[in-house]
Amino acid sequence: MSDEPVVEEPPVDEVVDGEASLDDDLIDFSDDRTEAERERDQYKDSLQRLQADFENYKKRVARTHQDDVARAAGDLVAKLLAVVDTLDLAQTHLESGEDAKAEATALVAARAQLLEVLAKEGLERVDATGVEFDPTVHDAVMHGPGDEGQEGTIVEEVLRSGYRWRGQVLRPAMCRVKG
Repeated sequence: MSDEPVVEEPPVDEVVDGEASLDDDLIDFSDDRTEAERERDQYKDSLQRLQADFENYKKRVARTHQDDVARAAGDLVAKLLAVVDTLDLAQTHLESGEDAKAEATALVAARAQLLEVLAKEGLERVDATGVEFDPTVHDAVMHGPGDEGQEGTIVEEVLRSGYRWRGQVLRPAMCRVKG
């Protein structure tokens, strides 16, 4: 053995003069980056969920608005049905009379125009006779015996027209049935 003192070099991972080694800095930096990436991903997921919730909210509000508009239009049309009934009675009365004046012709034309406008917007009149009785669109107020060999119940006469507004029954047709 020699008399020279042996100097040991410090390991790479140990602290030299109060500073951390290069490997420790890299490890700490990668831990910080990993944590930042996790936070970024959490924020991104939260933002995507928030955007999806907002899109669903917008669709729900638009659907509710459309439903409200349709309901308001249906209520208005239901109120106009009394006017249509009055015009129907006036037309029936005028057709049964021999004296058709210009006012009567104008009244019949106004009735036709009103029904045409409402039909274009979605009003459908239910007043066919000879069809199968459907309790969802007909209201039977009189019942008579059916013909021989007749199957089911048939609408014999419509006493008051029924109406559908965009597929939904506003008022069932009041009718006399047979069978």
